[in-house]
Amino acid sequence: MTAPGKPALARVFPFAAFIAFLVAQPLFDGVMDTRWLAAARGLVVAAILAYFWKAYVELRQAPAVPAWHWLLGIAAGAAVFGVWITLDAGWAVLGEMGEGFVPLRPDGSLDTTLVLLRLAGLALVVPVMEELFWRSFLMRWIDRRDFLAVDPRRASLVAFGVSCALFAVEHSQWLAGLAAGAVYAGLYMLSRNLWIPIASHATTNALLGFWILATGNWRFW
Repeated sequence: MTAPGKPALARVFPFAAFIAFLVAQPLFDGVMDTRWLAAARGLVVAAILAYFWKAYVELRQAPAVPAWHWLLGIAAGAAVFGVWITLDAGWAVLGEMGEGFVPLRPDGSLDTTLVLLRLAGLALVVPVMEELFWRSFLMRWIDRRDFLAVDPRRASLVAFGVSCALFAVEHSQWLAGLAAGAVYAGLYMLSRNLWIPIASHATTNALLGFWILATGNWRFW
């Protein structure tokens, strides 16, 4: 029998570790190159997800869905990318965006290792970690503490709204974050398959990463 609280722990702990890295990073300014901490957090979270993998029944036993659900998820993820790079005006941002993650060597060339670690974390690890926490866990947990028993299609409007709002304030671009949260939550409720919002989220993040590299808009990173 599964110990009480373990399903929640498996979905909360990777997210908490990710946030802990974000909070701790400024403490090491002037002590080390903190870009490596930013790049390493993806590896740490990936290891935690691997440790808890057997607990993720919504991923290991995801229901079959028609092909158009996948296509919709990818198209929606591309649309969210468009929203993300558009809604960056001051009124749509919490605080200052800062200079972002700049993976350049002193001579101005790209540090390939930093780029690959950052892209892998952004496009492969973060979508899994965040969808497990925000959509599979929190949105359903708001309605019922035994969240694994909640059909995503039956998530309440309150659960949808609160989880999307909290997802929004996790990001400096709160309005873009709100739109993204609503899209990913809607995809989960439609498909009941968490891989669909993960694919959508991964599409958004991958496009964002490659766009940042192509344009040098590091503040989005």
